[in-house]
Amino acid sequence: MTTIDHLGIAVKSLDQALKFYRDQLGLNVSLRETVEHEKVNVAMLPLGEPRIELLEPTTQDSVIGKFIEKRGEGLHHVAIRVPDLVASVEKLKSSGARLLNEPRQGAGGHLYVFVHPSSTGGVLLELIQA
Repeated sequence: MTTIDHLGIAVKSLDQALKFYRDQLGLNVSLRETVEHEKVNVAMLPLGEPRIELLEPTTQDSVIGKFIEKRGEGLHHVAIRVPDLVASVEKLKSSGARLLNEPRQGAGGHLYVFVHPSSTGGVLLELIQA
């Protein structure tokens, strides 16, 4: 079944963002970790089954660091959970969609791939296999 997995939100500081999402909204943090190869600190906050993923850059030259520098904090991507990431990637490739990476492991050990906004109507889309 395909469903929304999470919304990725770029923030300058996880601690500052958690003052709102955790302390004011009352959301729980289910996972907090660093994804070294993405140069990002992550906090996952469940909203029922979908989650909010807060993304804090560990360096200014990271993808999230550059995003915040150019656009400021805010919605970075929408992640959709798919039952078979390999099949989804092959279908996208065969239809000419522009992928930003090959499937790789991310936060929580999940496999993911990003689809460029030029292929999705302007939204950075992450496909994730949980």
